[in-house]
Amino acid sequence: MAKRFTKGTVLFLALLVTLFSAPFSALTPDSALSASVGQWTDTHDPSLLEETVSAPPSLQTAANTRYREMKLYAGGMPFGIKFLTEGVLIVGFHDLPGIDSSKNPSRAAGLQCNDMILRINDIPLSCANDLNKTVEKSQGAPLRLLYSRNGTKQTTTLTPVYSQEEGRYTTGIYVRDSGAGIGTITFILPDTYAFAGLGHGICDSGTGKLIPMQRGSVVGVTINGVVRGLSGSPGEVKGYFSSGKTGTLIGNTDCGVYGVLAKLPEKIPCDPLPVGLREEVKEGKAYIYCALDSPTNQRYEIEISHIQRDSTSNKCFTVKVTDPALLEKTGGIIQGMSGSPIIQNGKIVGAVTHVLINDPTTGYGIFIENMLNQMGDLAG
Repeated sequence: MAKRFTKGTVLFLALLVTLFSAPFSALTPDSALSASVGQWTDTHDPSLLEETVSAPPSLQTAANTRYREMKLYAGGMPFGIKFLTEGVLIVGFHDLPGIDSSKNPSRAAGLQCNDMILRINDIPLSCANDLNKTVEKSQGAPLRLLYSRNGTKQTTTLTPVYSQEEGRYTTGIYVRDSGAGIGTITFILPDTYAFAGLGHGICDSGTGKLIPMQRGSVVGVTINGVVRGLSGSPGEVKGYFSSGKTGTLIGNTDCGVYGVLAKLPEKIPCDPLPVGLREEVKEGKAYIYCALDSPTNQRYEIEISHIQRDSTSNKCFTVKVTDPALLEKTGGIIQGMSGSPIIQNGKIVGAVTHVLINDPTTGYGIFIENMLNQMGDLAG
C-alpha cells in the first residue's frame, strides 16, 4: 500500500524525486497513437565534449548543505511507465489530398508542432478521441482552441475541412496523448519510496521536445533478452510489462523522471549509500548496477572522464564501459540501461544517460546532484 505523504514528506520528495525517448507506432491523423512497449532511446552523435549549461556559484554550497547527510538505495532495476499527456500534443501535420497545403486548417489557425491543445470550445481535452468526436460533430463549424506553447497559453480558431478521401472532417494534424516504455531506476529514498530514473526526460521522438505529462503509472517489467550495440546501431534491452501498477509517476524533467513506489523492490543491490557531490567525482574507475539477462542487479566496471563540474545538464561527464562481461553481453551501453546508478568510492555519484551512436562503449553520465536538484524544483 502506498505511503501517505505529509507536507514535510512532499518537501523531502523535492530532494529525491533507462536511455531515451519511447518509440511509438505509426502516426495516425487526428488520433491517439497506440504506444509500443519500447526503450526510452536517447543516443548522441558525434562528440562528447559540447557546450553545457553552467551551475550558479551558489549551487555547490547549497548541495553540500542539503545532500551531505542523505543516503539513497541504489537502483539498477527496470521499471515500466505508462502515461497520459496534458491535453493532446501536436507532433506533425498532414496535408489533405486535393487541398492546397497552405490551406491546412491547423496551419491556418497558427498552430505549430509541440503545441499542446488543452481545451476545445471551452471543454477540456483528455485524449485524442475527444478531439476526434468534437471535430466530427462540428460539421465544419469553427472551433475555439486553448493551447499551450512554451509554457504560455494562447487561443485560436480552427475550422475543420472535409476530406473526401477519408470521408470525415479533419484538422490536418498528427497528435499524441499517451506513451509507454521501459527504463531503469537510479535511486530510491529509504523512508518514502520516492524514486528517480532515466537521468534525462522522456521526449517526443518526432520533435525532440520534453513531453508534458498529465499523469502516469509505474508498472512491473520482465527482461527477456538483450540486443548488442554496434557502431551506428544502438542495442537494447528487451522486456515486457509483467504486472499491474507498482507506483505513481509525478514528474518528467530534463534530468530524469520521478515517482513514488508502492513498496520497496525485492532486489535492492546494497544498503543505502551516501550521495557523492560533484566535487567528489573523480576521473577513473567506478561501477554501475543494472539488470540485463539476470533477475538480479549485476555490478559492472566503467571509467569516468572529461568531467564538466559546472554542468547542470544531463551530460556532465563521459562514461566508458570497461567490464569484459558487460562488453561481451551488450557491446557497451544499450537502450534500457539509461538511469543505471554510478557508484564511486562507496557513494552514488550519478547515472548513465546517453550512448554515442558510433561508439556503444561510450556515453554520458549525469551528476546525482542534478537529478536531486530537479526533483526539488518539482516540489516547489
